Amino acid sequence: MKQTCTGYESNLGMSRRGWLSRFGMGLGGWALSDMLGGRLLARTTGVDENSKSRGVMKALHHPAKAKRVIFLFQSGGPSQIDLLDYKPHLNKVQGEQLPDSIRKGQRLTGMSGNQSSLPLVGSPFKFQQHGQSGQWFSELLPYTAKIADEMCVVKSMYTEAINHGPGVTFMQTGSQFSGRPSMGAWLDYGLGSANENLPSFVVMVTKSKGGQPLVSRLWGSGFLPARHQGVRFRSGKDPVLYLNNPGGINPSSRHRMLDALQQLHQLQLTDKVDPQLETRIAQYELAFKMQSSIPDVVDVSSESKETLELYGPDVAKPGSFAANCLLARRLAERGVRFIQLYHPGWDQHGGLPGGLGTQCRETDQPSAALVQDLKRRGMLEDTLVVWAGEFGRTNYCQGVFNGNNFGRDHHPRCYSMWMAGGGIKPGFSYGETDEYGYNVAKNGVHVHDLQATLLHLLGIDHERLTYRHQGRRYRLTDVHGHVVEPILA
Repeated sequence: MKQTCTGYESNLGMSRRGWLSRFGMGLGGWALSDMLGGRLLARTTGVDENSKSRGVMKALHHPAKAKRVIFLFQSGGPSQIDLLDYKPHLNKVQGEQLPDSIRKGQRLTGMSGNQSSLPLVGSPFKFQQHGQSGQWFSELLPYTAKIADEMCVVKSMYTEAINHGPGVTFMQTGSQFSGRPSMGAWLDYGLGSANENLPSFVVMVTKSKGGQPLVSRLWGSGFLPARHQGVRFRSGKDPVLYLNNPGGINPSSRHRMLDALQQLHQLQLTDKVDPQLETRIAQYELAFKMQSSIPDVVDVSSESKETLELYGPDVAKPGSFAANCLLARRLAERGVRFIQLYHPGWDQHGGLPGGLGTQCRETDQPSAALVQDLKRRGMLEDTLVVWAGEFGRTNYCQGVFNGNNFGRDHHPRCYSMWMAGGGIKPGFSYGETDEYGYNVAKNGVHVHDLQATLLHLLGIDHERLTYRHQGRRYRLTDVHGHVVEPILA
């Protein structure tokens, strides 16, 4: 049986802070051991010596190829047929009915399940091969096509979820039901933070976008301690809510208040173990440090004109996807381990040609720029960039097909995504769908397989990072998942 890293022992005996408060050398000895022992721990186990809040893992399960992840989540379900999975056969059979031999009795959503006709629709967009790898890209992705030789395109993703809420939740937490920890929370729990003054897990959502609602539980900690949840950055003068001092309170008085509050908390901890109180103390400390670190992160005035132009004109608009991509790179430079960008609006049930074009104009250049920017700074080799949605789109038209303005319904049986850097094989295409673009034909990759692979690249065995809750040990991949070895560099 594999040895696991579990949080169960945190419920036994007194808490870490309670034990330290009674230990003879006190906090002074703790500080000295942290400075000296942390460096020794890093040399002997592979844990980052700069981590001031180490997770439950005392050592990596195997050598890591990535130190951090930037996940560009395209919420709504991008159409793989019109972007990454070239299907010329669909154009030849356009207007014909979806064959029963291809559908194989698969359930459809309520939005198209009652249609009397399911006419096939090929992509109206031109596809070309790019780079030495010869990967196929739609004309809607001209900038992404330029980094073809940096990317691994997976064309055989699949999921059980057929609607947005369960689909997004499944991708983020490994379960279609709410209440489980998100990927970023699992990483913070296992590996801890690699910086002193910023969260380990940061979330940004593109401003002023419609689409399906994105709620905080998607980056929550679930049944893990609350300190592992993601911190959302917003556009505007206050990127993190309630972080700045209220009127009449200066940093000095705020510091004295926090010192006094911590003394009261420590007194209580000497008498009673209270994990929630410990979390609150840690969050107060981090919030105070973030008052000085956050303004430095969001101030892009030091960025060169060349860099700003690389990300495109929207980089000057706070809260845009381009601006968030640039901030993601700046956060990665400063030791943030998991950075999640959400871009809603990919749900084209109708008006797909126009709607998909708008989505790509907003995201294509910034996504490619992020990869290029990381590479020229020497960070791509240990930064894993992921671009994916919760599912794909159907090869048939939702509603009446008039040849010009059509839509596609949700499709969980196959869809496409791409990854770059962080130990992923570059210039590589993995998996195949059938000629209709409806079913996986070769090398299927389940959502849990993707999650297992991400953890593997970070030095974590997905079966060993667990947390005991309600009588069983949980993990991100539940009881499934296999590392997709062929896409590893």
